[in-house]
Amino acid sequence: MAAVGLQPPGWHMDRQGGVVALELTGDWIAWETGVRSAGEVHAILDAAEGGTLRIDMSRLGGWDSALIAFLKMLGGAASSRTPPIRIDDAGLSATAARLLALAAPAGGATAAGPAKPRSSLATKVGGRAFDAWATVVEAAELVGLTALRGGAALGGRTRTRAVDVFQLVHEAGAGALGIVAIVNGLVGAILAFVGAVQLERFGAGIYVANLVGIAVVREMAAIVTAIVMAGRTGGAYAAHLATMQGNEEIDALNVLGIPVFDFLVLPRVTALVAMMPLLYLYGCAFGLLGGFIVSIATLDLTSVSFLEQLRGAVTGTQFEIGLVKSVAFGALVALAGCRIGLNAGRSAADVGRAATAAVVAGIVGIIALDAVFAVCANALGI
Repeated sequence: MAAVGLQPPGWHMDRQGGVVALELTGDWIAWETGVRSAGEVHAILDAAEGGTLRIDMSRLGGWDSALIAFLKMLGGAASSRTPPIRIDDAGLSATAARLLALAAPAGGATAAGPAKPRSSLATKVGGRAFDAWATVVEAAELVGLTALRGGAALGGRTRTRAVDVFQLVHEAGAGALGIVAIVNGLVGAILAFVGAVQLERFGAGIYVANLVGIAVVREMAAIVTAIVMAGRTGGAYAAHLATMQGNEEIDALNVLGIPVFDFLVLPRVTALVAMMPLLYLYGCAFGLLGGFIVSIATLDLTSVSFLEQLRGAVTGTQFEIGLVKSVAFGALVALAGCRIGLNAGRSAADVGRAATAAVVAGIVGIIALDAVFAVCANALGI
């Protein structure tokens, strides 16, 4: 029931040639009289078919969002008619015109603006180049910040919590032992089988121990373990941080004055960098074990001869190279996952995209970084 003094909203139409005047009367107050229905809008447009609809507010009383909602609905329905009905809004008050303009982008009922011109090939290439350079700069900044805050963490000058680091160490270390063992063991077995098939043709089956030892210790254990961690842990880091971004938890940390890098990024980088060398050695053991089992089963070798050949082929330098690679790969996977997670959008779909992008970036980065290590090792003669 309307309050005392309020007049019920109404409208009156008067056709004069090709122009239909829509005169609005009464008080259009949403909390008292509600908003007009779509049926009324269609009735008005049916009466104005084939002409211009001019809105007249001269006899209108009080109004609020109920009037703006009615005008929005009227404009949207008029533009969708075939042919569209032109609405003359010159009779609107300045306030109503401004509010209607503010509501236009959200409703999408107004006519579309001019089409955006297509970008040239040079513009597209330049834009991609600038985006790539911005990504490189951001990555370099993150690496530098990690080095600086890592040094501060050694002196106990960060807001990183030890309990978070220990939990992440357990997740990245003990939680990954099973998959690391299976994958590295199978890779070692595959290397031994392929090597045995080829070397046995030349009567050099004993050298399969050299092949398995050098390939696993120097290259495959570090790469395979890092790829496993990129898919298992790097994607989890990105998804976790992207979820926090969507839930506005990261915004809350910023408001409270808690450094996001110290609280979220540094513990993850520390945990993965600390665990990767241990996982690498663990992967080496299972990779060599897989190669040992396949070599003994497929070749006329004894376990003593295989182990003696392996001991002579694998030196401490090979382990040092693998350990350095594992540390670099661990930092790369952690930083890629954290960076992509922090830059993700706020929807549920963005969480999946962030996890996928982190896994892809981690794997590609590992292969590219391994190529850099290979070039450097060759230049140094090791």
